[in-house]
Amino acid sequence: MTILYFYQYFSTPQGSWGTRVFEFAKRWSEKGDKIIVVTSIYDKSDLTSSGLSQDFSFNGVDVKVLNIKISNKQPKLQRIWTFIWYSILSSYYAVTIKADVVIASSGPITAGIPGLVAKFLRGRKLIFEVRDMWPEGAIQMGLISNPLLIKLAYKFERLCYKSSKKIVALSPGMENEIKEKGFNNVISVPNASDNDVFSRNTDDFVTPEWMKGKKVFLYTGNIGKVNNSFLIVHAAQLLKDDPDILFLFIGDGQQRDEILEYIRINQINNIRILGLMPKNDLVAFVQRAYIMLVPLEGKPILDTSSPNKLFDAMAAGIPVIQTTQGWIKTLLIENNCGFTVPYNNPEALAEVCTSIANNLELRNQMGLNSKKLATTEFERGYLSEKMRKTILEVVNNE
Repeated sequence: MTILYFYQYFSTPQGSWGTRVFEFAKRWSEKGDKIIVVTSIYDKSDLTSSGLSQDFSFNGVDVKVLNIKISNKQPKLQRIWTFIWYSILSSYYAVTIKADVVIASSGPITAGIPGLVAKFLRGRKLIFEVRDMWPEGAIQMGLISNPLLIKLAYKFERLCYKSSKKIVALSPGMENEIKEKGFNNVISVPNASDNDVFSRNTDDFVTPEWMKGKKVFLYTGNIGKVNNSFLIVHAAQLLKDDPDILFLFIGDGQQRDEILEYIRINQINNIRILGLMPKNDLVAFVQRAYIMLVPLEGKPILDTSSPNKLFDAMAAGIPVIQTTQGWIKTLLIENNCGFTVPYNNPEALAEVCTSIANNLELRNQMGLNSKKLATTEFERGYLSEKMRKTILEVVNNE
């Protein structure tokens, strides 16, 4: 079958971003499917484009890269414009490319526009993939406040759901939210653990001097408000006299420079911040971490999130400390593979860090439990096949 996939943030493992679409599409291609991804240039990906668009092929996956640059550092209006511009340009491919099924992957929810164009103008079967609960997340985070825009956004969300043969949610929390909106044609296919990637041998890695002998509490990804990055900084400040604990950020984002200045002014010497790095280079740092930190802002909609770093930690067999109050909290409790702390309480985070740093046996057992989840419930091959079966059902049912 031919699958046309609209996703604005595509990346391969050479980039510094999640590779769900690449990894799924690569496996589908190996089964004989033809996958065409239409994407743009995210500053954390490894893509480029000359001219208005450029064609690439990665492991049998055809990728059309629109020359639209997007970054979390862009002002709000500029980011909104990139969403709109992508939806307009990608609609050309929605009309001109033949496909058995179209997948529109949100967020942003504007990715639904080319999906709807393909459905209503070309009669394509549509699957809507929900990565974030838009527009609810944008509203709770204050990105959308105009009452008319909010009303229109909800109407567009319902149109995307109603027009889809199937809705694929990236977490059980999102699945429940969508069902509460009255749509039962939804399944959960969470982000997955790349066990082959995070289990590979990295003995040739040269451990930096500043890491040696330290218990590294690692954060990877966007450094910003939504990710509650200052929670880690304030916890580190409380523990700056502990010689054994090191907090390591690997990533970039809106608050990176602000955090660096705060560290300098307050002379916090137990934090290191490294820049973005390809996923393949990240592996050695994750494997050598003591704990993975997965903080988010205390917004109810974020309780449905499915952060990649959670699954990377599981694949590497290390526990996590996180802040959401939804399905991840339940998962950690039921499987004894991590801790949940309040999103606004650095003292609680510092206390948990100290406690687990002094209990290597518990940390190791949680790591084993985490690895078990990665190789069963969240294994990449298993989840990619689950989604492919869903796609086949849509294609084969008239």
